[in-house]
Amino acid sequence: MSHELLTTAEAARRAGVGISSVKRWADQNLIRCVRTAGGHRRFQREDVEAFLREHGEMLARGVGDWEEIALAGGSFELQGELFRARDRLGSWHATADEIGAALAELGLRWERGEIGVIEEHIASEKLSRAIQRAVEAMPSSETDPHCLLATAEGDEHTLGLSLVELCLRETGWRTIWSGRRTPTPALVELINAGRVDMLAMSASVVSNDAPRLAEQAAELGRACRDAGILLAFGGGGAWPEEPAYGTRVRDLATLHRLASVWRASVARRAG
Repeated sequence: MSHELLTTAEAARRAGVGISSVKRWADQNLIRCVRTAGGHRRFQREDVEAFLREHGEMLARGVGDWEEIALAGGSFELQGELFRARDRLGSWHATADEIGAALAELGLRWERGEIGVIEEHIASEKLSRAIQRAVEAMPSSETDPHCLLATAEGDEHTLGLSLVELCLRETGWRTIWSGRRTPTPALVELINAGRVDMLAMSASVVSNDAPRLAEQAAELGRACRDAGILLAFGGGGAWPEEPAYGTRVRDLATLHRLASVWRASVARRAG
């Protein structure tokens, strides 16, 4: 008996959602898929139909279809979806990972010419503002450990840092935004001043100069090692996979675990 195989885009059209939603369901083992020799997902039509029957209520609400909501929805709709996702997934770091997948899909849709650059920027800005409002709703104290947030030198993309902040505030960290284009010596100076307990660096996919990122990672690694603080490198940029000091973080669940353990360590030292 032959089974018709659907591409990710075809399965997404049948479900009425974005491609990133289908990829996420496959990664969560909610819907079965096979891989082609080139690593692309393929879905049996029968499996897609079974999934749609089982999860029809979820699809009717458009749950988790972030890129579509960001493109077509209003600010209040997006804000409401953000908090519903937190309730559905049980944590902000899981919500942030889900949004991160949608952001990657938005970028791919722009590259394929499916949306314009203005649409991509507007959707990203709406997401950024919704995340910021969620962060501001979380209580924090000056006595909480402090994490410095910054992008790689020359990287203008800060939305990934917003997701990192969402994750860290949930874990009991207070954040200091350095943001984009902060020179490495300025970061080192702040680290040496003893004002932070952790440094989180983000590099988007546009940061693809591996030697330059390796040089920056080494300089920051030396400063963080000497200061005895945690260092995390995240995002899709070309950070070293195994830096001399620090950790290459691929998802926010991992960052959540690292930050939780380090926060406890900071508290013990302070006590």
